[in-house]
Amino acid sequence: MSNASELGPALRAWRDRVGPAEAGLPAGGRRRAAGLRREELSLLAGVSADYITRLEQGRANAPSPQVLIALTRALRLSDAERQHLFQLAGQPMPAAGQMPAHLTPGVQRLLDQLDGTPVAVYDPGWTLLAWNHLWAALLGDPSTLHGRDRNVLWRHFAGPGGRVSHTGDGNAVFEASAVGDLRSATARYPDDGNLRRLVADLRAASPRFADLWDARAVGTHEMDHKTIRHPEVGPLTLDCDVLTAVGSDLRIVAYTAAPGSDAADKLRLLAVIGTQSMT
Repeated sequence: MSNASELGPALRAWRDRVGPAEAGLPAGGRRRAAGLRREELSLLAGVSADYITRLEQGRANAPSPQVLIALTRALRLSDAERQHLFQLAGQPMPAAGQMPAHLTPGVQRLLDQLDGTPVAVYDPGWTLLAWNHLWAALLGDPSTLHGRDRNVLWRHFAGPGGRVSHTGDGNAVFEASAVGDLRSATARYPDDGNLRRLVADLRAASPRFADLWDARAVGTHEMDHKTIRHPEVGPLTLDCDVLTAVGSDLRIVAYTAAPGSDAADKLRLLAVIGTQSMT
């Protein structure tokens, strides 16, 4: 059973302690408080600002586990705070057979401190969970994306795509590696309904994905070489490395450039201009 009278104040207190810069958002003009605005929390969590308002005012008292996970991530809650949030909402904690989506303190510190490297964190099904400022500057602000549009495989096989491109046989190598990695995730999380629905929808939407899936290859997607076509600074050819956070199965993805390269210069420029247009 939920405790709506305590849920709202807890959400407001947690929102007030997270500054926009800490969350990778521009501070933007005069602010009455140092913390996140409801609209900013809405962008970070992929939950409507109206629903956040109703939760904080006690007019909505049954948030789904998916909403709670998104709020946990956006508000940077600790393990104890996450458990408290689920208790206030009257929801059980996610079962062991479901994909992790909670950033450990160590992973969160990586995002905060590696400000000279584009870094993001994905769940085992390749849905984007969190990112730093330079990642948003390089690949576009992910806070405007919701649902499946935050999933790498959905955007590649069935969605609008993005700024990333591969040359030569790089595209085929990426597809085979990513689909094999996804199949491995389904074996580790057989009870995760969101993961099963993602696979089913990808099979229905993309014949190419269906062919690769039916080949039943299993693997791990660990590294790549990609070209990012940025609308302001032009193309950047970067190395993409995928690390797994020990004990959480989250994927930490980092883009790096060779020292002294044209791409390294462009990354430094993006660190300055961020997501703003130069025109």
